[in-house]
Amino acid sequence: MTATDRPVRVVQWTTGNVAREALKAIIERPELELVGLYAFSSEKVGKDVGDLARLGRPLGVTATDDIEALIALQPDCVVYMPLYPNVEHLTRLLRAGINVVSTAGFVTGRAYGAEARAALDEAARSGNASLFGSGINPGFADYLATVATGPCREVNHIRVTESFNIGLWAADANQDELGWGRPAGDPGHADEIRKATAVFGDAVESMAHQLGLEIDDIRCEVEFAHATADADVPGRTVKRGSVAGIDVRWIGAEAGTDLVEAHVRWTVAAEIEPAWEIAMAYLIEVRGTPQINLRVEVLPANLESLTMEDISAMGSMITALPVVNAIPAVVAARPGIVTYADLPTVASRLSVKS
Repeated sequence: MTATDRPVRVVQWTTGNVAREALKAIIERPELELVGLYAFSSEKVGKDVGDLARLGRPLGVTATDDIEALIALQPDCVVYMPLYPNVEHLTRLLRAGINVVSTAGFVTGRAYGAEARAALDEAARSGNASLFGSGINPGFADYLATVATGPCREVNHIRVTESFNIGLWAADANQDELGWGRPAGDPGHADEIRKATAVFGDAVESMAHQLGLEIDDIRCEVEFAHATADADVPGRTVKRGSVAGIDVRWIGAEAGTDLVEAHVRWTVAAEIEPAWEIAMAYLIEVRGTPQINLRVEVLPANLESLTMEDISAMGSMITALPVVNAIPAVVAARPGIVTYADLPTVASRLSVKS
């Protein structure tokens, strides 16, 4: 944890699709200074960040897989974005006094398991550092939902629903665990979905924390929809009768009463049974006095010349930027695992469009 007038010294961890969008934002922010880059694959070691991020120009910062060398740079913050997290790596960074912001399935640490969460919190406190996780959802959408309760005298129930046909991105490795195209009723599929979406349990915990509630139970309910015809899904085989829709509800309750819900409804085909309604938006429902509903749509800056590459980049951008924009607040935060409840308002910057 540190707070100075100089730019925040940042190390980017990995160079995948989400990380490339983070890098673009980091290098254009005067309050941030990129000082290092961790590369997971050995063939990227020694290469300039500008080349790895496809920026078209060198930046004078080269990639390394030497963690101690990155720690020796004394960065204020690591932007941690691997596909799969490594708790040992995270504890090394935190214990060395380096703050971490992450998109690697982390919000409160619940999904990592009690032992890993305790180890991370202890390492952060020992190093006087902060650990924060977000993304578009879980993360920003849940933050927005709690802010939406501001005009309410009381809140009785809050639900965040992510409702999208994600077929265009079905080939991404982060969907391997979802089991698109598996036979109907395939044993163990629901349990695997619970494991793959466990971070939404974090979201329930985080929203409850922001609303001053300590829930005593979090459960997960899973339903499937099936293709009514063979579907053309990039990178996946989805035959008639196989899984083409997944509905997951992570529900937080106190004394048997459901209070907080993180709901995702994903499909990869239009023709499914049951014929679920897909909003292509984030839906926020606050039940209380008064009731408040929000529909959050994410649209590209330029609709006239939109390409598939633009759509893919936008998805990575909205995952990366909630943590990039939070860097200064996290660096100044208390030690330990922190959530939006521990930070001041997290927002982007306002600038004149050139």
